[in-house]
Amino acid sequence: MLAKLAVVPFWNSKRIYEAALERDSAMNSPISQWNYPTQIWVGEGRVRAVGDGASSLSMSRVLLVIDDALSQAPWAVQVIEQLQASHHAVVKRDVPGNPTGADVAAGCDLIVESSLDGVIAIGGGSVVDAAKAMALTAYQTVPLWDLEDMGDHWRRADRRRILPVIAVPTTAGTGSEVGRVAVITKSDEHRKVLIFHPDLSANLVILDPICVAGLPPNLTAATGMDALSHCLEAWCAPGFHPMADGIALAGMKLIKRSLETCFRHGDDLSARTDMLTASLMGATAFQKGLGAMHALAHPLGARYGFHHGLLNAILMPYVLAHNAEGIAGRLGELASALDLGDRWSDLQAGILALRSNLNIPDRLHDLASAPIDRDWVASQAVLDPSAATNPRQLSTEEYRAILDSALDSE
Repeated sequence: MLAKLAVVPFWNSKRIYEAALERDSAMNSPISQWNYPTQIWVGEGRVRAVGDGASSLSMSRVLLVIDDALSQAPWAVQVIEQLQASHHAVVKRDVPGNPTGADVAAGCDLIVESSLDGVIAIGGGSVVDAAKAMALTAYQTVPLWDLEDMGDHWRRADRRRILPVIAVPTTAGTGSEVGRVAVITKSDEHRKVLIFHPDLSANLVILDPICVAGLPPNLTAATGMDALSHCLEAWCAPGFHPMADGIALAGMKLIKRSLETCFRHGDDLSARTDMLTASLMGATAFQKGLGAMHALAHPLGARYGFHHGLLNAILMPYVLAHNAEGIAGRLGELASALDLGDRWSDLQAGILALRSNLNIPDRLHDLASAPIDRDWVASQAVLDPSAATNPRQLSTEEYRAILDSALDSE
């Protein structure tokens, strides 16, 4: 059902790709280059320049990490052939939806065995996270788990040994391409671990709407709601950070404008560009912090394998209602900025309407085929790093109450 959101060989965007190439060759398509927070190339057909990007970063032999089904897309076939010819690409196609330490280790082995000097990630957030972790740790003398986001553990890594990364996102949700964290599952503990280093964001990001034009509606919805969760939780996080607030708000405006269009008209490249941009903006903004949505989604995803974005989408209104008591004014300000009204309840109504229009399930029970250990999930949520920047510091019992509501409400 919706729980796994499996990617199948649905990529039928050859017509879209060829049409975009014609526009590009006629110099009619918008091409942009940004340098915030990292080097970003934006525009239809820009994925064709990935080899040039690799050369600009002094890559000569690369590991290409790409989703297996995605690799069958016409544009992806061309990119793979190009990189194999120009940069001796070794291709890794088997990264799962929730990558584990073993997945990262397998990629590191390929890097070391073939003396590779760069990593290119083409895929969703899981592929990009795994690729970043491989680039970070392949040539280190410390193990992956020693770089968990705790204190100054990142200093254990020798930054001179970190390989450059190019990221080409093929979903518009996580924004991992600009994040300084890689989320990797520690299987023996059923725990998603945040691997952190200030140099972990990609050195070059390519945002090409062609790469997401074939994404099916259910994945478009789940990943788009993930981008919304990042912007929304950043907005709600306590503390003074007007730059993050401004980026989060602008991201939510793009999502409001374009997510439903992408869901219903997947070949609308303008809307797809909006969503790729909003995804990147959410990950930039949440340097301010996340909150209870992610604190609950991380253990649920690590143990039960549910899609991260779908979890955030389902949890969103339940967490918002629990937090509203302390930040009703802040949420009302957001509702007004999004032209939804002037109360927090107007924002909640807008979120519920969006979920309904995107066919997002109302309850976690709609995903689960087996019982969920509610006490365990709540106990893990209160320890999750995202919990620290929730606008209210919640107890284990309160996390359990939110989870109960998300599972049982009618």
